[in-house]
Amino acid sequence: MPRTLRGMAHPTPRIAALAFELTSTDDGVQLLPAGEFRAVDGRPSECKAWQLTAEIAAQVIARAAARSNRLVIDYEHQTLNAAKNGQPAPASGWFKALEWREGVGLFAIDVDWTARAADMIGAREYRYLSAVFTYDKHGRVIEILHAALTNNPALDGMDEVSLAALSRLASLSHNPSVTEEDPTMDELIEQLRWLLSMPVGSTADDITAQLNKVINQLSGGQGTAAASVNLLELLTSKDTQIAALSANQVDPARFVPLDAMRELQTQVAALTAQLQGGEVDKLVVAALSDGRLLPAMETWARGLGKTNLPALQDFLTTAQPIAALTRTQTQGIPPIDAPKAASDADLIAVCSQLGLNAADFQEAK
Repeated sequence: MPRTLRGMAHPTPRIAALAFELTSTDDGVQLLPAGEFRAVDGRPSECKAWQLTAEIAAQVIARAAARSNRLVIDYEHQTLNAAKNGQPAPASGWFKALEWREGVGLFAIDVDWTARAADMIGAREYRYLSAVFTYDKHGRVIEILHAALTNNPALDGMDEVSLAALSRLASLSHNPSVTEEDPTMDELIEQLRWLLSMPVGSTADDITAQLNKVINQLSGGQGTAAASVNLLELLTSKDTQIAALSANQVDPARFVPLDAMRELQTQVAALTAQLQGGEVDKLVVAALSDGRLLPAMETWARGLGKTNLPALQDFLTTAQPIAALTRTQTQGIPPIDAPKAASDADLIAVCSQLGLNAADFQEAK
């Protein structure tokens, strides 16, 4: 169908009506076009153009679906004029389900025409469908209010119609999205959208739901019943904590990984054991050679050296060499009744250490 548009806008609230030519009486009629659009008389004046995208349309469709009642299609916008002229506003049809068609626009897909309206449309007595909608200061469509069969797309006297719309909107208290807009509130909503990182076109209800999530998180699920939170102070405190944690981070240039440290400890322990083992072997061999250790004491001495090297060193420093372990007392001449067994040699060495004569000890024995 032609994209010739007729419309109007009033700054507070922002309401517009556009007309599309009816081509049939089927249940799919176009209400608004896609993209940016303006009326042929140059409106809107307070923004660059009206806007309708898939994202914006999704919000419009959701609002229509949330209504309890179907939206009316009247004749010549009598729904708006009834408050002024006192005349009835009969319906020509009803609709509720909306559909977005990419690149084309927004359609009413479940229009239920009255028999009278269907006959007049079929006879070309009515040729245009004019949708009335609200929009924000940026021109984004907010909601479809209703529509009308009309043969006057220019809608003469639209200023008066807008005034009538104000009284009509005041009665729609169940739907706050179509109430009179406050410029200050618009700015607040934009700031809240930015703060909560919400998409353009988010409604006041969407923002309220998101704010409630934030409140629940900050209050530990207690909501507004909990003590209030100074968000600015909270953010400042978080920044301070983050800065402190960053300042106390471990410097990789000054500290080694734990695995590397453990491997180094293992290597040091191995080297220490190797060095101690060599030192112990050196001390024990020397002590056996000079008589400070008995052969029977070798195992004990090596064990002590492995567990406590300083203790072994202290013992060997004070131990007196046993001469009998390094030379014979008879200068190579076998003593009288000298013990023949290897154990007697040890006995002789002990007697020498104790200052006893081996022969006398043997005789006494």
